[in-house]
Amino acid sequence: MSLINPADPIEVQNEKLLRIAESLMRHVEHNSAQSGEAYAQFERAALLEKRVRERTLELERTLNLLHESNAQLARANDETEAARRNLADAIETVSEGFALFDGNDLLVMCNSRFCRDFRDTVRDLRPGLAFEDYVDRVSRSRYLSLPEGTSAEAWARDRMRKHNDRRVLFNVRHGQDRWLQVSEHRTANSGTVILQTDVTDIIRLERQERLKLKDKQTRMIRATLDHLDQGVCIFDETARLVAWNEKIGTLLNLPVRRLHLGASFEGLNGLLEPEFHFASDGAREGFRHWAEQSGRRGPISFELTRDVGTVLQVFGRGMPDGGFLFSCTDVTAEREAARRLTEVNEMLEQRVMERTLELEDALSAAERANASKSRFVAAASHDLLQPLSAAKLFISSLADRMGNDGDRAVLGKAESALTSAEQLIDALLDISKLESDALKFDIRPVALREIIGPLRDEMEVLAARKGLKLRMIDSGLTVESDPSYLRRVVQNLVANAIRYTDAGRVVVGIRRRGGAARIEVWDTGPGIAEEDQSTIFEEFKRLDTRASSNDGLGLGLAIVERACARLGHPLGLWSEPGRGSCFMVSLPVVGGAVPSRPTVAGPARPSGLAQAGLIVLLVENDPQLRRAITVLMESWGVNVIEAEDAASALDLLQDLEITPDALLLDYQLGAGMTGTQLFGEITTRLGRLPCAIVSADRSEALREACAALQIELLAKPVDRHRLGRFFDAVVRGTLAAE
Repeated sequence: MSLINPADPIEVQNEKLLRIAESLMRHVEHNSAQSGEAYAQFERAALLEKRVRERTLELERTLNLLHESNAQLARANDETEAARRNLADAIETVSEGFALFDGNDLLVMCNSRFCRDFRDTVRDLRPGLAFEDYVDRVSRSRYLSLPEGTSAEAWARDRMRKHNDRRVLFNVRHGQDRWLQVSEHRTANSGTVILQTDVTDIIRLERQERLKLKDKQTRMIRATLDHLDQGVCIFDETARLVAWNEKIGTLLNLPVRRLHLGASFEGLNGLLEPEFHFASDGAREGFRHWAEQSGRRGPISFELTRDVGTVLQVFGRGMPDGGFLFSCTDVTAEREAARRLTEVNEMLEQRVMERTLELEDALSAAERANASKSRFVAAASHDLLQPLSAAKLFISSLADRMGNDGDRAVLGKAESALTSAEQLIDALLDISKLESDALKFDIRPVALREIIGPLRDEMEVLAARKGLKLRMIDSGLTVESDPSYLRRVVQNLVANAIRYTDAGRVVVGIRRRGGAARIEVWDTGPGIAEEDQSTIFEEFKRLDTRASSNDGLGLGLAIVERACARLGHPLGLWSEPGRGSCFMVSLPVVGGAVPSRPTVAGPARPSGLAQAGLIVLLVENDPQLRRAITVLMESWGVNVIEAEDAASALDLLQDLEITPDALLLDYQLGAGMTGTQLFGEITTRLGRLPCAIVSADRSEALREACAALQIELLAKPVDRHRLGRFFDAVVRGTLAAE
C-alpha cells in the first residue's frame, strides 16, 4: 500500500513525503524506549527520501524533453503550413487547372482554375474528395458536351478506364464550342496530377487550317482530274456524283448538262445502253449491282465497245467512306496493236515451228554423227591398242636381251614413241567419253590421300628425270567426286606442271574453304599470259611450239576442263609470266572419312628368277599380242599355255590335266564369252586361281566387275612392270601357301 497517491502532482507528493519524514523524526525522538524500531523507521524514511529525489530528477528531465519536443513540433507545423501556403500560392500561379490526388485517389489540393469551366462542380472540390466522385460530378455537369450517342454513365466509365493508365491525354468539349485538354500523370508515390488546359483557340485554328487545306485539296484534285488522260467519275455513298473531269464526258459521249453535282449513277448508266456494249450480258447488271451495294466494294474491271469501234477499259474501286469511283481509258489502239501482234506471233510461231523441225532434224543428224564418231573412236582405239601393246611387249622383251647400250637407247626411243601413241589414243578416248551424253559418273566419297599417295610415286619419277623437286602434301579430307576421273584430272595437272617447268619445283596441296576443298597445283614454270589463259584449254593447243609430241599432245588440259565441267568442280587458274602458274580444282567436302584401301607395293621391275617355273594360262584372241606376251613371259622363265578363245582354253586344260599357277585372260574373247565369265568357269572346275584380265575397255563397269571378283585388271597396252608385279604377287602367294 503506498503512502502517497501516485496521481498527485510531484509537488504534492514531495510535500506529503516531507510531512511523513518530520512525523517519523518526532516519533523517534519522543519514543526513546523504542529506539531500535525508531531507527529502522528512520532508515526507511531516508531511503524513501533518496528514491523520491531520484524520481523527482527523472521527472524533471522528462518534462524538459517534452517541452523541447513540443517546441520542435510547433516549428515543424509552422514550416509545414508555410510550405503548404507556398505550394498553394505556386499552383495558383499556374495558368492551367491543377489538381493533386494522393495514392488513395483522394483530392489533396487544387487551384482555383481547376474545373472552373464546370461551375456546378466547383463547390464540391474539397480535400478528401475521391477521384471517382470527382469523375461522377464532372460527367453529370450541365456544362459538359458529351459525344453524340454517349451517356454520362458511359463517359464516366471510359474516364475511369483511362485513369488506370500512367499517362492520359484527351480533349473534352464544354460550353459553346470550347475545348479543354486534360493531361493526367502518375507521381512517384502513386499519386495523380491532373492538368486542364484551354485549347479552344488551337482547335479552332486547326479547324480553319483544315478547311483551307480541304479547299486547296479540292482544287488540286480538280486540276489533277482534268490533267488525266483517263475519264474519272467519283460518287459518294448515296451513288451521287461529287467529282469528274471533262475526259469522262468525251469518252462516254455524255452531254454536259448530264454531268453536274449530285447526278445519280443510275441516270448516267442508262445513257450508255444504246451506244455501248458490254463484253457479256451479265456484265452490265454486275456493274449496276456493284455500284448499288452498300459498304466497302472490291475492285471491278471490264471493257466497253462502242458502235464506231472504240474500246474502253473501265476500272472501278470502292472508297473508305462508302463511295466509289471508276475510270475509263481508251484502249482502242492497244487492242488493235494486240490483234496485229497476235497475227504476227502466229506467223512467227509457224516459222519457228518450221525452223525447229529443221533444227531437230539437224540435231538428230549431229547426234547420230557424234554417236558414230564415239563408236568409231572407241573401236579404233581398241583396234590400235592391240598392235601397240604387242609392239611394246616385243620391244620390252628384246631390250632385256640387248647388251649394247646404243641398241638399248634406240629401243628406248621406240618404246617412248609407242608410249606417246598410247597416250594420244587414251586422250582421244577420254575426250570422246566426256563429250558423250551417255557418260555416267560414279560419284561417291573419295579420300584425297587415296588420290595423292599413288600419284606421288608415279610423278616423282617424271620430276626426277627433269631435276625438279616434287612435293605432294597429303590431306585427311574426304570429297565427293568420281575417283577415276578425279585421279585423271590431278594426274594431268601435275604432269602438265612437270612438263612445262624447266627448273624449280612443283607443289600439290589442298586448302579447306568452308564446305569445299581446293586442290592446288603450283609450279615455277614460265607462266601463262592473260590473253593465252583461255587458249590452253583447247584441244591440241600448246604455247611452246618447239615442244615435240613426246612433250605432250595438247589434250591434257582439254580433258581436265571437260571432266571438271561434267563433274561440277569449278576450275581456276592463276598465272604470271616469269613467276609460274597455279591450277585449282574445288570439290565439295563430305563429313565422314573414307577408309583407305590397302595397296600392295610391288617391285618396279620383274624379279625374273623369282618367277621361273610359274605356269600361266594365257587366253588372247589377237595372235600378235598373244605372241608378244608369251615371248615376254618366257624371257622371265614363265611357262605359258596359250589359247585363242575360251573353248580352246577349257579343252586344253582338260587335255593337259594341269592346274596353272595363274590366269591371264583377255576380256573380249568372242564366241559369246568374256574373260570374267571364263574365270568363273575355270574357278568352278579347278578352284580359285590368281587371275588378271587384260582389256582395252576402260569403263567403270569393268573395273567394278573385276573388283567384285577380286581379280587384277591390266589395261592395254600391257605395262610390263604391272604384269611383273602381278607375277611377283602370285609367287609370294604360292610360297606362302607352301
